[in-house]
Formats: sequence, structure tokens, C-alpha cells
Amino acid sequence: MKRPFAVAAFFLALGAAVPAMAASEHGHGAMPMAEQHAQMSDGEIKKLDAGKGRVTIKHGPLHNLGMGAMTMTFQADGAMLKNHKPGDKVRFLAEDRDGKLTVTSMEAAQ
Repeated sequence: MKRPFAVAAFFLALGAAVPAMAASEHGHGAMPMAEQHAQMSDGEIKKLDAGKGRVTIKHGPLHNLGMGAMTMTFQADGAMLKNHKPGDKVRFLAEDRDGKLTVTSMEAAQ
């Protein structure tokens, strides 16, 4: 009777340890550059306000966030936005930072 409990306890402990190991694998949860580039989404800038750090992007699926295609406004570093304008086609990566969807990387689409 003790054996099924021991097996269950082992797998519960393993399940708790795996996310912690994965986060530390790349240095405190940082995503490697190649993986980051692979998860980038295509979009078109519709509106931007570098001063307020906001950009509206019509985009395809955001796979890393589990979201479908739509047009939405993101937070973004103003310096990142200064080289872009409405109508630009971009590839970008957005993350959920404290409940705010934030563009963390953006480049001109090829």
C-alpha cells in the first residue's frame, strides 16, 4: 500500500522541480536569442506614441502568449519605437509583464 503513495510523491516532487530547473537553465528564465527569434510574431504598426511607450500592432498569432491574431496596443520602451512608424511591417516579441502586454523585442520585417 505504501508503494503507490511513494510513486505519487516522487512524481509530484519531480513536477515541482522541473519548472525551476527549466527557468535556471538559461540564467534566471532568460530566453536564448535563437528561441526568442523563433517565437517572434509578424505584425504591422497601426499607431505609436514613443513618448508614452505605446504601440498598436495588427499582428498574427502570439504563440508564446497563446493568443490569436488581432489588433492591440502594447507597452514598449520609447527608444525601441523611435525607429518605427505607422505602416511599418515588423517582427516582434511580446511578454506579459505584471499583467501588461509589453513588446520586448522588435525588428523590421524582411
